[in-house]
Amino acid sequence: FRAKATKAKQAQRRLKELSRMEDIAPAHVDSPFDFSFPEPGKFSDPLLNLSQAQLGYGDTAIVNNVKLSIHPGSRIGLLGANGAGKSTVIKSLAQEIQLIGGEFTKGENLELGYFSQHQLEALDLDASPALHLQRLSPKAREQEIRNFLGGFNFHGDMAMEVIRNFSGGEKARLALAIIVWQKPNLLLLDEPTNHLDLEMCHALTVALQAFEGAVIVVSHDRHLLRNTVDEFLLIADGKATPFDGDLDDYSRWLLDQRKNAAAPEKTNTGKTDNKKEQRQSAAELRKKLQPINNAIKKIETAMEKTDKALVEIEAALGESSLYEAEQKDKLQKLLLQQGELRQEKDQQEMAWFELQGELEVLQE
Repeated sequence: FRAKATKAKQAQRRLKELSRMEDIAPAHVDSPFDFSFPEPGKFSDPLLNLSQAQLGYGDTAIVNNVKLSIHPGSRIGLLGANGAGKSTVIKSLAQEIQLIGGEFTKGENLELGYFSQHQLEALDLDASPALHLQRLSPKAREQEIRNFLGGFNFHGDMAMEVIRNFSGGEKARLALAIIVWQKPNLLLLDEPTNHLDLEMCHALTVALQAFEGAVIVVSHDRHLLRNTVDEFLLIADGKATPFDGDLDDYSRWLLDQRKNAAAPEKTNTGKTDNKKEQRQSAAELRKKLQPINNAIKKIETAMEKTDKALVEIEAALGESSLYEAEQKDKLQKLLLQQGELRQEKDQQEMAWFELQGELEVLQE
């Protein structure tokens, strides 16, 4: 991994993020979630391989000429706009949809764990969490299953009751528990944190950090991506290509794409010598810009508050008395707040980048 870190910007960024995760770890010692991925058995190398693959639905290709080899230890995040084909890539790798063309080669010892919204919908609403696992492993002892489910906060009667009335977050936790139980060596994760609360997101991130198999993930959760993947694959313009950079580079790439997409429209509109039309055009532009400018100001105000709160928390964490035994609860609370604020700042920055892109496109 450190050899990779000398080459990949995202891998270097991940080292820093892992260090930061260590700082906030004490805030999560009382988390109700405590699980890890078992060590996979055998590996194949590669685990999966796509060659000149055409991915899509029916006869309609969405991503073309895909060359992708997934090896033990691969940790890949998929980037791209909504609708560009990220989920199509994941579904094709999971063989949920068949290739339109090209070759798909599966390793002899592949053990696949696949998480998507479809897995939640496929849960048996009239079965309990325990029964879902018992069906997979009929010889497993009830206590073994109960102990395992406890790591996902399914304790006591909850492990044995039907899941029909479970919340979306509880069903997502169960779907993840089912994947972990099966000891995969390749994880395909399509928006795994959508229904999860902060503590479960943290527990999943920590578990993925220690996972010894390969990971391919699609997620809008920048914190998860920064902490669990070493490289990115960009899905755009019907292609899947390695992206040489981190999430900040990707934000800048998005801005450039929006500018380029708007350029032809600007060329076609031309210029007018009519002052009345110029005034009308300027007024129309101001009208379009106003809600974006208002949104940017709102985010900037929120970012200032977040920064101020972080400064205050970091000052409090600098007090040596805070690390005495009787201050344990206060320390954990402050560290948890720090982690939440840092995540919030990540989201604010992403939203700010996107709005700035819209603004620059309109102003050109």
